[in-house]
Amino acid sequence: MVLKKQALIQNRDMKVIGVVGYPASGKGEFSNIAEKLGIPVVVMGDLIRRRVTAAGLAITDENTGAEARRLRERFGMEAVAILTAEEIRKQGANVVVIDGIRGDAEVRYFQSMFADFRLVAIEAAFAVRLGRMQSRGRSDDTVTAEGLIRRDERENSFGLATAMALAQTHLGNEPTLEAYEATVRRFFAEGV
Repeated sequence: MVLKKQALIQNRDMKVIGVVGYPASGKGEFSNIAEKLGIPVVVMGDLIRRRVTAAGLAITDENTGAEARRLRERFGMEAVAILTAEEIRKQGANVVVIDGIRGDAEVRYFQSMFADFRLVAIEAAFAVRLGRMQSRGRSDDTVTAEGLIRRDERENSFGLATAMALAQTHLGNEPTLEAYEATVRRFFAEGV
């Protein structure tokens, strides 16, 4: 597989909104709300999960983490962003959401690719995120505090904390889903 960096997308009307946050912080819910509003979403984790499935492996935290690490080691820290930019091109929309940015190299890549790129950090407390993982039942989720600490550490090794610090907008995802949804809808009403 060869990853090619693409020239800057010249569609000056296209807005790309990147979403960054720790596991179970609410990135997926942000994306669900965007989709309800008719905004296409490209989920970076789905690109990794497709590659794991294509390799004949089960979708687990270990397998998805290993594939993400392998891609970044082989092609650089922006590897998943390069794959994602191709998916964004296919959308043909004026506004696209990128769900699941994991590091500052990805942020810099998207900034270099899209003239109107905006980064949104989703924040939620560790205990809240752990409770969500324990209840949502995804096969690549961890259900222990130790497992979530290890996952957060892996995400930080990709530059997640630095990426969150680069965000122009920070949205808290507590205390209720209804309050968070209202906050996200207000962001889209004001920002897009």
